[in-house]
Amino acid sequence: VAAVCHGPAGIVNVKLSDGSYLVEGKEISAFTNEEENAVKLTKAMPFLLEDKLKEHGANYTKTANFKKHVVVSERVITGQNPASALGVGKEIVKALK
Repeated sequence: VAAVCHGPAGIVNVKLSDGSYLVEGKEISAFTNEEENAVKLTKAMPFLLEDKLKEHGANYTKTANFKKHVVVSERVITGQNPASALGVGKEIVKALK
């Protein structure tokens, strides 16, 4: 599974057959609360992704706003923001080999 920026919103609520969240216990990155504030879209979002990932047990990681940050945790590959897209793509290729 791979996602960049707001993409992890598509997996944040996914539950495994044992009832745990897919993101639980995994290092995950996604658009940060601070980045959301910087682009002035906090109020437009149904939830803040950083908060929801933490709520569902992810070990959320981030770097400075709008800088590249890619995380590989088992078979889940995530990137913090659009600057991370190339790095996520490279990690996908590595994982498929």
